[in-house]
Amino acid sequence: MAPDALVQERSAPGSFHTTDALPVDRRRAYWREALSRTFGAVDMTVPDEVHSGTIRATPLGRLQAVTVDGECLSALRSRRLVAQGSEDEYVVVKLLDRGVARLEQDGREALLGPGDIFVYDMARPVRLNLPQSFRTKSLVLPRDVLGLSESDVAHVTASPLGPDTPLGGLLSPFLAGLVDGAGTYPPRTSELMARNVVDLLGVLADEVLGRPSADTPGGNRALLLRIQAFIDRHLADPDLTPQAIARAHHISLRYLHKLFESEDATVGRWIQRRRLEECRRDLARHGNGSTIAAVAHRWGFTSAAHFSRVFRAAYGMAPREWRDTQGMAS
Repeated sequence: MAPDALVQERSAPGSFHTTDALPVDRRRAYWREALSRTFGAVDMTVPDEVHSGTIRATPLGRLQAVTVDGECLSALRSRRLVAQGSEDEYVVVKLLDRGVARLEQDGREALLGPGDIFVYDMARPVRLNLPQSFRTKSLVLPRDVLGLSESDVAHVTASPLGPDTPLGGLLSPFLAGLVDGAGTYPPRTSELMARNVVDLLGVLADEVLGRPSADTPGGNRALLLRIQAFIDRHLADPDLTPQAIARAHHISLRYLHKLFESEDATVGRWIQRRRLEECRRDLARHGNGSTIAAVAHRWGFTSAAHFSRVFRAAYGMAPREWRDTQGMAS
């Protein structure tokens, strides 16, 4: 259905389609084919003249991050198409980044504007109408990782979360940044994001259903995930401190520490652990081409001696021993 929704299991791990380099008379046929290959069993209506369209799909663990830029579009996934398609195992969380839309599913109709986040389920009929130029950013995930009952999913569909709500105001930039950065994160970051996205969807469901979250409050959880992603993007900066993180997110240091109470480490320990994990990975992969001090410096450690001490404390051996062990294993 929705034009950025269906990333089939048989598709390539990542894909990119654009009409930009094509002659005008070939763009409509190419665009329809790109939509069909990417999105599966959906009746799609596009303009007679397609001027511009782009689809980018990138894996994020078991999830897919998908961005679509296009012109007006109407998509219908009927009962017949649900029955004949293979996409019913997917649920889509979508941010309308530009344009307006109308979504219909499970007896509800939602009118959507920029910044709205909404959910639809590929297992049931759904209609999405985008009457003007639009951009959407989506996460497509198998329902078996969602952790929500069928009843909960049915209540969440076509129930948008606006950017003017506390959780929506945090989720919109988080989801946009996550989709935009997919494919550029270190492997550890991708794993963390994919795992935590599932938690985030639980928070979104709790918000829509009006029940208290079993985890930290919705806004706190979303903010914590944003901060953890921020840390991973800035690990190499030796000035990455709890104080700097708090300033960057416009919160107090005390509040930052409170957010990390649900984790098994303080903010400082979290930063150190992530740096050690990246150093350990670098030493295993290509440590023979760099000095241990250079690897430590690359990931934000300013003292090689301090790095060696904390590495030994974490892994039970010195960095040099770890590197030599990996060299022998290869």
